Amino acid sequence: MTTPIDDSAPLGSPVPLDGPALRKRLADARLYLCTDARERQGDLPRFLDQVLGAGVDIVQLRQKGLEAGQELRFLEMFRAACDRHGALLAVNDRADVAYASGADVLHVGQDDLAPAIARQIVGAAPVIGLSTHAEAEADAAVIDPAVDYFCAGPVWPTPTKPGRPAPGLGLVSYVSGLAATRPWFAIGGIDEDRLGDVLEAGARRIVVVRALTEAADPAAAAARLAARLERAG
Repeated sequence: MTTPIDDSAPLGSPVPLDGPALRKRLADARLYLCTDARERQGDLPRFLDQVLGAGVDIVQLRQKGLEAGQELRFLEMFRAACDRHGALLAVNDRADVAYASGADVLHVGQDDLAPAIARQIVGAAPVIGLSTHAEAEADAAVIDPAVDYFCAGPVWPTPTKPGRPAPGLGLVSYVSGLAATRPWFAIGGIDEDRLGDVLEAGARRIVVVRALTEAADPAAAAARLAARLERAG
């Protein structure tokens, strides 16, 4: 039987996933990485291949101060790496950049565009995530029809969000007790040494930054985190 050709996709490029397929991958995801474009190290394609090949399910470009054109150029490298490894590509804050880059995921904060407005920009298919820092915000995220997943934290203070109070493991425990029908991730200062406490508080998905971006062996660190999350169920 001849396979139909998708004329909407550039020749040789993977066919974009539809909404249900993206949400299935989101449901299966356990390890989410936020990283800058690694301009200082100069190793972005290699780093992405290392961590995505070792168990990272979602990767987000998070680098403040980029112009849209710069961000889109970096996202081309992220997109290629995600396609090689079957991972989800996330954009931080900017719905316009998410739309222009064809990102799988847009993540917004409490002070960014409301998820419902962001949905009008990116369309029905992409996944939208929301940061929550308090019980009331988590309660709202659980029932917001425009939100596909949310993050709870920061669990510990982190230099990526200077000055933001950390609600700690108490928020993780609270969220784990909610009747959440959508995935959620613990975020903020999580590394291999602290993962046990996060799992004990009830999280089964995590967002990491320095645990991988500053690791001596990013692939090995990602593999260890992914294995522990898988064992936790």
